Amino acid sequence: MSAERPSLKYRLISFADAMSSKPLAEVGHERARKATRKSASMTMLFGRRPPLASVRDEVVAGVKVRRYLPSEARAGTLVYFHGGGWVLGDLDTHDVVSAQFSAATQREVVAVDYRLAPEHRYPAALEDCVAVSRELAKSSKVVVAGDSAGGNLAACVSQNMSVSAQVLIYPVTDCASEWPSYESFANGLILTRESMRYFHREYVPNVAQRAEVGVSPLRAASLSGLAPAYVLLAQCDVLRDEGRAYAKRLGEHGVEHVLDEVPGTVHGFMSLQGLSEARESVQRVAKWLEAKW
Repeated sequence: MSAERPSLKYRLISFADAMSSKPLAEVGHERARKATRKSASMTMLFGRRPPLASVRDEVVAGVKVRRYLPSEARAGTLVYFHGGGWVLGDLDTHDVVSAQFSAATQREVVAVDYRLAPEHRYPAALEDCVAVSRELAKSSKVVVAGDSAGGNLAACVSQNMSVSAQVLIYPVTDCASEWPSYESFANGLILTRESMRYFHREYVPNVAQRAEVGVSPLRAASLSGLAPAYVLLAQCDVLRDEGRAYAKRLGEHGVEHVLDEVPGTVHGFMSLQGLSEARESVQRVAKWLEAKW
């Protein structure tokens, strides 16, 4: 383990998670999805949805979405892509964090229920996210955001169309390589090295495709001209170093960006809206976004 260690709180959460779960390859995606939904119902950790004017499910561009509308909503839409390795997660698992972004920004948030692997492999998820974002952009200034695999999708959408800003929360940016943090934080935390290998296999089974920019946005020839980016990382996370690398490349290519690495946290902390680190991170992102719409 690296000298950088999770705080006691996140070590205990990680220990409890490890004790209650088995390797994904052994469990299988269907059982893992059920377990993920069950975990998200733990309000002590995941928090509760804040009061909003309305929350409704509908379909945009043929894709199921959930719209969150705050009272006296301001102009602009934040399109949110959930995490879960392109295999897990849905509108319910990320309901609270999506609602928190709506309340904090006082903007409409549209969470996207994109198709999941292994039933629908790359580029299905990206196609859904681009389709919804393009449709919403016809009538509103759009910001894209997402965590983990959702951060990957937000970065890739930003490379496919014009958006006002991108919020990348511990994003996957390079599916073709394992960065040093894969070794430093390989085991014992919420997201392990083996879990990421499983997700890569399920989403992009063709190894040659993993270097394509549609799944590895870090490998784009140029990032010049992309929308301003807020890159939010967990300090103790297998994905940390590729997130740092993406922020660095954004800077090298002249893209306005913020790199916010939260000390002592582990992968997935943003979903834990019952904890201060997650709530405070939403507020920092919301403040940064003020001038972006």
